Amino acid sequence: MSTTSSINKKPPGVEFAMGALAAVGAGCFTNPMDVVKVRLQLQGELEARGSYNRIYKNTVHAAYLIAKHEGVLALQAGLVPALAFQVVLNGIRLGAYKSAQRYELIVDARGNTDVLRTTLVSGTAGCVGAVLGSPLYLVKTQLQAQSAKSIAVGYQHNHSGSWNAFKSLWQEGGVTALYRGWNANLPRVFVGSATQLTTFGLASDWLRSLNIFPDRPILLTFLAAAIGGSCVAVTMQPFDVLATRLYNQQTDATGKGALYKGLGDALIKIFRTEGLTGLYKGTFPTWIRIAPHTVLCLVFYEKLEQLYGKLRP
Repeated sequence: MSTTSSINKKPPGVEFAMGALAAVGAGCFTNPMDVVKVRLQLQGELEARGSYNRIYKNTVHAAYLIAKHEGVLALQAGLVPALAFQVVLNGIRLGAYKSAQRYELIVDARGNTDVLRTTLVSGTAGCVGAVLGSPLYLVKTQLQAQSAKSIAVGYQHNHSGSWNAFKSLWQEGGVTALYRGWNANLPRVFVGSATQLTTFGLASDWLRSLNIFPDRPILLTFLAAAIGGSCVAVTMQPFDVLATRLYNQQTDATGKGALYKGLGDALIKIFRTEGLTGLYKGTFPTWIRIAPHTVLCLVFYEKLEQLYGKLRP
């Protein structure tokens, strides 16, 4: 069955707006796990395993300590820039993916997912969104890392809020400071986007071939998205740790990182001091965040698409 015939024709930009709106809806639910993930990724930074005091024992313990020492609302730290980043990233990423799907650019002659083309389109679109939204991700990460002194891990930037963070960075170095470490997110988003949307497409094709949910597209999307989101947690995690460390590190007067010179330097230093497990810190909360986020984002998109189909003339 042709993909074009199964997807509503839409004016330019509608897919991008739907992708942004769906991601914002998902982000409201999954941001607390993002906060927990960042704290676990910064714990024991550049310290050998077993040589430091583990403040956060696990995901549940981390969430409990954050709520206890900082209040429940601290689990939504960095929500505003996080949602703004989702608008930029997924507006572009999902918009490009759905547009390419609609014009049959990422499917084969039978209408099934073409792995190579889907990987390139989704990964490249994700990178574009990551670069444009880098200042938002920078502030999000720094705000999520901030914590009460008794449970602090990683460098503390001490921003009083999102606006203060942007203002401080601007006063520090203008656009250069806002885009500091802009390339730190590229491997994370390329791998994450390519894995997420390619596996989602393949899982959707497989589930459709079984013909077990012919009249329940939302359920099919739910299951396919759960598979895609789970795969992302494994492939993206090392790059996610690198991005968190690079965006949160302290910088000197010239804007250079105090701990890492760049992606390659960070990778080598983390591997040498923390071992391979250091690159997989926070994997469980990453999965708890990204799998539901993928499901909610794609299910919300599906519902928005259905709503649009009913409302359009």
